[in-house]
Amino acid sequence: MTAERKKEAREKFLLGGIVVKAGLSTADRAFLLGGLIELARMTPGSAEHRRLSDIGEDAFRAPSLDPVSPPIGEDAA
Repeated sequence: MTAERKKEAREKFLLGGIVVKAGLSTADRAFLLGGLIELARMTPGSAEHRRLSDIGEDAFRAPSLDPVSPPIGEDAA
């Protein structure tokens, strides 16, 4: 395996781990892709970009997310 292919494989592995950490491993692929496309359209440095970055940084510091918890901003029933 070439160095470039190893680098690509590692990047995909790491990105897959982010999906799992977010509790989205069973989410519909079209939903995930749509969400990522929307995120890619976001202006870097905007208030929403900073807000989401802060959430992500907190999640990386946490041992794991609880996928059965309600989404952020929704109350538990």
